[in-house]
Amino acid sequence: MPATVIIGTQWGDEGKGKVVDLLAASADVVVRFHGGNNAGHTLVVNGEKTILNLVPAGVLHPGRICMLGPGVVIDPEVLVGEIEALRKRGYLAEDRWLRISEQAHLIMPYHRAIDRARERLRGAGNIGTTGRGIGPAYEDKMARTGIRVGDLFDATGFREALERNLREKNAYLEALLGEAPLAFDAIHERYAALRERLRPFVTDTGVELRAALAAGRRVLLEGAQGMMLDVDHGTYPFVTSSSCVAGAAAAGAGLPPRAIDRIVGITKAYTTRVGGGPFPTELTDALGDRLRA
Repeated sequence: MPATVIIGTQWGDEGKGKVVDLLAASADVVVRFHGGNNAGHTLVVNGEKTILNLVPAGVLHPGRICMLGPGVVIDPEVLVGEIEALRKRGYLAEDRWLRISEQAHLIMPYHRAIDRARERLRGAGNIGTTGRGIGPAYEDKMARTGIRVGDLFDATGFREALERNLREKNAYLEALLGEAPLAFDAIHERYAALRERLRPFVTDTGVELRAALAAGRRVLLEGAQGMMLDVDHGTYPFVTSSSCVAGAAAAGAGLPPRAIDRIVGITKAYTTRVGGGPFPTELTDALGDRLRA
C-alpha cells in the first residue's frame, strides 16, 4: 500500500502533530524523515499534554511502529530522555514499536557548542537557530565526517571518529569562535553509556519500511517545520538545515518516490512564523497581540 506524506505549508507550527496523530489511528507505521529535536509536536490526549521532539506522533497509538529515518539527525541524550518519559506514561511498551535508522547522523556536543557560539557572534544578525546543533550536524553529514548511529556499536571505530572530529572542532571552537575546548573523555563516556540504551531500537529502517509497504501496511511520513523553512525553497538564510518539502520524504525515509501516492499539506488558519527572519504579513497591532495571547 502506498505511503502518505504530511508536511507543513508555512513556517512551521501549523498543527502537523495533531493531524499525524489523527491519521495514525488508521496507520501501521509512522516515520520521521528529516530534522532533529529542533521541531516539536504538542498533543493533548485525554486531557494529558505530550510534547514530542524526535519520536513520531504515532507513538500515542499502541502497536504503531514509529521510525526515525536516515534523514533525521539524532541527539541520543534527548532521544533516550524522550523514550523514558514516554514509557513512564505507558507508551512504547515494546522495543519493536520504535525503530531507529543506523544511517541517521548523531548530534554531538561540539555541534551544539558551535551552533550557540555562532549565534552569539552574529549578534543582532543571528538567524534564530535553536542552538541544538542541528545545522552543524547536517554540515558534517554533507562533509562526510559525521558520526552515524550505527557507528556507536563499533567501539573502536567510534572512538577513532570522535578523536578525529574533536581535534578539528576544538581547533575551530578555540581559534575562530573563542570558546573553550571540549573534553574527549567526558563525551566518549556519555555516548558509550547511551549505546546500550539505544541498541534494542537500531536497525536498517529502510529495509523494514519497504517490507512493511510490500506487506500492505499503511505508512505515514511525518514532516517537521514547514515548506517556507526549507533549506532550498524557504526564506534563506532564515531556514532550517534540511529539506522540508514533500519531495524529501522518499530519500529521508528510505523509499522509492513511487511508493508515495498522497501528500497532505497542513495550513494554519492564520499564519505564524517559527524562528527569526522576514514575515511580510505580520500583524503588529492590537489584533496581532490578541492572536498571540
